[in-house]
Amino acid sequence: MKFSGLQKISLVDYPDKIASVLFTPGCNLRCPFCHNWRIAVDPQPPFLQEGIALELLESRKKYVDAVVVTGGEPCMHKELPKFLAKLKERGFSVKLDTNGFFPDTLEECLGSVDYVAMDVKTCTEKYKLLGAKDTAGLMRTMEILKTGKVPYEFRTTAVPELVTAQDATCIGEMVKGSKTHALQQYVPEDTLDKRYQTLKPYPPETIDDLAKIIQPFTEKVLIRI
Repeated sequence: MKFSGLQKISLVDYPDKIASVLFTPGCNLRCPFCHNWRIAVDPQPPFLQEGIALELLESRKKYVDAVVVTGGEPCMHKELPKFLAKLKERGFSVKLDTNGFFPDTLEECLGSVDYVAMDVKTCTEKYKLLGAKDTAGLMRTMEILKTGKVPYEFRTTAVPELVTAQDATCIGEMVKGSKTHALQQYVPEDTLDKRYQTLKPYPPETIDDLAKIIQPFTEKVLIRI
């Protein structure tokens, strides 16, 4: 595998752990609010090769005990399951971030991950605004996680226009029966669609209201503001 970058230390990407973060290049979606759009849309070298990445992570074991693989979209890469297995062999806790559109690859990865965070970006009808032709893979991934044994969270960024009160009801139906749903604040900085930099984030009380809509559908709602 190859990577677009490595963040040596993160205190926020893996719940209750100090982690390093690897970013994979490329993505199947074109979310207008994406912050990592440069590596998602048109990833450019130099890339970090797998062997070097593993060496760097090994050298930092005294500082971190976990690795987060994010993107772009990691599950686009067929080599991902083998790479995650190598991380587990080296004793790391492994978290995988995914948009949910590659259920077969995700399923192959589950034996080597300790935590999965899957984005539920908006209601199914609005996914076409993100470049998705259909949401069949997304819905299958959600069922795999709901019925599986690996700890997971679904998470939604509260992007104005894409996540309204009506959308929150739809999102609640999508995540129905889930363990954890995280609702996080939108930060309008360096977005793929520059118009989204002008959108004013919801005030905290609006995010609280969205969380209350989703709450009946899931065991636990987390708010990250």
